[in-house]
Amino acid sequence: MTREHVDSDQAWKAVCSRDRSFDGQFVTGVLSTGIYCRPSCAARHPKRENVRFFAKPEQAEAAGLRPCLRCRPNDVARDEAAVKAVIDAIRMLETAPKLDELAKLTGYSPTHLQRIFKRETGLSPAAYGRALRSERMKDALEDGASVTDAIYDAGYGSASRFYEEKKMGMKASAWKNGGAGVAIHWAKVETSLGSMMVAATDKGVCCLSFNEGEQELRKRFPKADLQQGNPAFGKLLDDVVSQVEQPNRPHNIPLDVQGTAFQEAVWQELRKIPLGETRSYAEIAAAIGKPKAVRAVGSANGANNVAVLIPCHRVVRSDGTMGGYAYGLDIKERLLKKESGN
Repeated sequence: MTREHVDSDQAWKAVCSRDRSFDGQFVTGVLSTGIYCRPSCAARHPKRENVRFFAKPEQAEAAGLRPCLRCRPNDVARDEAAVKAVIDAIRMLETAPKLDELAKLTGYSPTHLQRIFKRETGLSPAAYGRALRSERMKDALEDGASVTDAIYDAGYGSASRFYEEKKMGMKASAWKNGGAGVAIHWAKVETSLGSMMVAATDKGVCCLSFNEGEQELRKRFPKADLQQGNPAFGKLLDDVVSQVEQPNRPHNIPLDVQGTAFQEAVWQELRKIPLGETRSYAEIAAAIGKPKAVRAVGSANGANNVAVLIPCHRVVRSDGTMGGYAYGLDIKERLLKKESGN
């Protein structure tokens, strides 16, 4: 699809899937309402016979259509520029900028800026900044910096600010030393899907895998204090087993996971996939505002240490085939069948 020509069949498919990667390539004119929208507009889909596609907003307006007030299709270029400006500001400033400051930089209201930034990146500006600082922290520690130096080099204003942000995850010293100083309780349990290992810190589940045991867990956390469960862990383990065996019941299981800004955006998007549904790698890439990063999405999927709870099994190839899965396609297929009620 070129900027001058719109393939109607491809465009309609993009509209039906609300594929954000097509925003800016064409607009959807709805003749029955007199408006035009982005392909990704969240409004209810119009009837196909009422739709006409235009390569540019100016063409839609020349045909007598007005821009949708919900998705603002005539602001695509401005939105992209605003998001880039915010990312540049977050990366360049030593301290985390406030949302009001970022809004002034872009000329948007704080609420609207928050909305378009999350739509494009999958994260709020604040969450993006935290993920970026976390990524810098890991890099500094891996390069041999002390914990204190790494905290300030990563952009945290103080050590207390770092630990406040990381209260749901392992401390910096644990990252640097393979889990040193961290107690991880773990257990293996038999499920309808086979042997399942669950491990957790006092903050939440840090590993869930199938057909693995202490040896594999120790590779992930070589210096952690691995302990067979305790009463508190037993309750958490029961909740995890229930999540696997009865996915249709509501669960709220805490996690203790860390990743790069990109990985965390992918994992967040995975958790948005409704039960019983799947998404392609390309759809996940488009949803986080990185439509060309399909391979990177696959890598982030593979870096997920918490199976089921971060449902990487719900991602399939664009042609609908299963693709790969760390614990075997049989388990992936059975998980999907269980979630769809089959």
